[in-house]
Amino acid sequence: MQANDVRILKSAALPTLMLGAIAVVTAFLIAGGKGALGALIGTLLVCAFFSISVLAVSFAARISPHFMAAAALASYIVKVVVIMIALSVFGDTTAWEPRAFAWTVVLCTIGWTVAEVRAFMKTKILYVDPDVQLPWQRDT
Repeated sequence: MQANDVRILKSAALPTLMLGAIAVVTAFLIAGGKGALGALIGTLLVCAFFSISVLAVSFAARISPHFMAAAALASYIVKVVVIMIALSVFGDTTAWEPRAFAWTVVLCTIGWTVAEVRAFMKTKILYVDPDVQLPWQRDT
């Protein structure tokens, strides 16, 4: 994993965990222990899924820069589908408050996405390989 990837992961995870902590406290005050449990599970679910996505793209970038875009798209689609399935499957659970779980997943997903976009915008990533020599620059 490159330093840029670690920086982006950290820049997205920390604000998401802070939003999750606020959601846990708010859910506890509104719905009690079950609300706090739902918010905690929602926060951990989002952090796990989005972290796996960043790691997958980082791994794909090491293999081939051309494969990175496909890995990003595939991980995004899988992530969204699995989160939607989790929301629908756990929507009627009695172990925790489902509304606290769902709202926390939505809040943390938006928070992670905004923080990740901001981190990417602030990161200086080369899009031109400085080590490549053009044909007229080669020594003959």
